[in-house]
Amino acid sequence: MHPIVNEIRDALRGCYPDSEALSIAKMLLVEVFGFSTLELYGGKDKEISGKRRDVLNEMIARLQKNEPIQYIIGIETFGGLTFEVNANVLIPRPETLELVQWIVEDWQTKPAGRILDVGTGSGCIAISLANRIPQAKVEAWDVSEDALEVARKNGRRNEVEVCFCRQDVLKAEAGNVRYDVIVSNPPYIAEKEKEQMDANVLDWEPSLALFVPDDDPLLFYRKIALLAMDILTEEGAIYFEINQAYGQETLQMLKDLGYTQVELKKDAWDNDRMIKAKR
Repeated sequence: MHPIVNEIRDALRGCYPDSEALSIAKMLLVEVFGFSTLELYGGKDKEISGKRRDVLNEMIARLQKNEPIQYIIGIETFGGLTFEVNANVLIPRPETLELVQWIVEDWQTKPAGRILDVGTGSGCIAISLANRIPQAKVEAWDVSEDALEVARKNGRRNEVEVCFCRQDVLKAEAGNVRYDVIVSNPPYIAEKEKEQMDANVLDWEPSLALFVPDDDPLLFYRKIALLAMDILTEEGAIYFEINQAYGQETLQMLKDLGYTQVELKKDAWDNDRMIKAKR
C-alpha cells in the first residue's frame, strides 16, 4: 500500500472505523489526486508535495470534523451515473437506488408518459429515471433554489432532459398535467431521532431535506398522496422512500385515503424502506 494511504488512514483513526478510513483514503487519492490502482498499491512511486500537499492536509482536517467525503470531493456515484453534491443536497444513498430500480422494473416495458419527482435534491432519482426510461417525460420539484441549481448541473452532466421546477409541495395545487409515476424521497426523520444520527449527517447534510415535526412524521407523504389523487393517471402509481419506523403507519394512511394495491417493501438491510400505491 502506498505510504500516503496509510498516512491518511492514521490521521482518521478515531474518527472513522479503520475499513472506512481506508476507503476514504483511497477515494481521496484516486478522485482528487489522480492516483491509479497501481500507484495506490505501491507498484509505482507518486508523491504529493507543495500546494497539493496543502490541499490534502486541508481535506484531512475537514474529514476529522466529520464532513462527508462526498462533499469534500464534490461528487457521488449513483446507479452508474456521477452526481455533483454539496451541502445544499443530500448525498444519494443505496436504498434510494433500490427505489429507482423498483420503478424501472415496473415501467420499463410499458409507457410511463410522465414522471414527477417531488423533493428532487441532487436530482439523482429524476435523472436516473430519465436515463433508464428515456421515453418518459420527467419533471422534478424542489423548494430549494440552491438544490435545483445542483440538480440542473447534474442533468447536464448526465445528458438527460428533466424539467426542474421550484415548487413547495406543501402549497402545491393540482393543475392540468397528469403523471403516470409520482415518486418522492421527502423529509422523513422525526426531530426526536436526531440523537441516533451520525455526526457526518446531522452536522453537514441539509436539515430542510431531512426533518419533520415529531407530531406529524407523515406530513409530506399525506400531502403528496392527497395531491396525487388529482394528478395521477388512471393506471398511475406513487412510490415513496420511507422512514422504517413508520412503515405500517404510512401503509395505513394510504389505504385510508383510498389507495389500493399498497405494497410495502424492505431494502437490502431488511428495513421497511419503500412503498408503492395505486389510486
